[in-house]
Amino acid sequence: MVNREDIGAMRRQYGEHGLIESELAADPIDLFNSWLKDAAANEIVVEANAMVLSTEVEHQPSSRTVLLKDLTAEGFTFFSNYGSRKAKQIAENKNVSLLFPWYPMERQVIVIGSASKTSAQESDSYFASRPRGSQIGAWASAQSDELSSRDELEKRYAEFEGKWGEGEQIPRPDFWGGYVVYPTSIEFWQGRYSRLHDRIRYVRVANNNWEIKRLNP
Repeated sequence: MVNREDIGAMRRQYGEHGLIESELAADPIDLFNSWLKDAAANEIVVEANAMVLSTEVEHQPSSRTVLLKDLTAEGFTFFSNYGSRKAKQIAENKNVSLLFPWYPMERQVIVIGSASKTSAQESDSYFASRPRGSQIGAWASAQSDELSSRDELEKRYAEFEGKWGEGEQIPRPDFWGGYVVYPTSIEFWQGRYSRLHDRIRYVRVANNNWEIKRLNP
């Protein structure tokens, strides 16, 4: 076990590259897209589109990692089982946050917004693009429900695998689909020397414009 002194001594010096307001895009989606491309091109970053989705119900926060699957001017899209814990929590409280932790690049992005289901057509389109195994897995998994054993899940998977022949179209389950997170604020964090990090927050204002604020690190 790592002792307390060693944990307290864990630190690294961040680089000199920073964020300058005059060089920033007016729309945070443009800046985010640029950062996402940088992360995807970085060989050290594992799954650049991985994001921590946090929900909250009755003052109890809950977090898990999901994958960003679409990015538009409207927002950030991910897909899930509509019977999962996160889906039930979003149904009660649509306010969520997303965290993109690109540690090797000394960057992170925090998105605050509200989540709504995508259209059935969007969910159908993405489901059809998934690998066959992932499609069958969506049918087999009652996400977040308790399992008696791993064998139970494997058995269900085998049953659904036998339901559709190889090459046969697998329909999207009606309990599975997408969410889009409509952002109200997007904060970009860039590590800097002496812990004087850059934090730039875009806040949505009237007429879908954005106001840029610099925050203390």
